[in-house]
Amino acid sequence: MELNVSTASQGGHALVTASGELDLYTAPRLQTALAGLLREEQIDRIVVDLSGVDFCDSTGMNVLLSAMKRLKERGGTLELAAPRTAVKRILQVTGLDTVFTIVEAVPAMDVG
Repeated sequence: MELNVSTASQGGHALVTASGELDLYTAPRLQTALAGLLREEQIDRIVVDLSGVDFCDSTGMNVLLSAMKRLKERGGTLELAAPRTAVKRILQVTGLDTVFTIVEAVPAMDVG
C-alpha cells in the first residue's frame, strides 16, 4: 500500500497529512516531508494528521520521534492528530502515547 504525504504551512505552524500505511518502505516519504519543514527555521509547531493512516510500524514511529526531538531541541512542538485505533494501540503498547502530544482532532489551519 502507498503512503501519501502532503504539507501545508502558515506562519510558524505546519500541517503534515499522511494517509495509507507508514512502514519500512513508505516512511522515507514522511521523513522527507518532515525534514523539509525542519529546515525552515520559522516553523515551531508541526501537527501530523494521522487520521488517514491505517498502519504504522516501528520505522514510522522512529521517523516521528526523530522529527519531534529535532523540533524540541529548538523549542518547538510536534503533535500527532486523530490517530486511528491501530495507530493508537501501537502508541500505547510502546509507551509513546506518553511521549507524544496526541490530539483527537486535526486543528483548523487557514492556508491561503
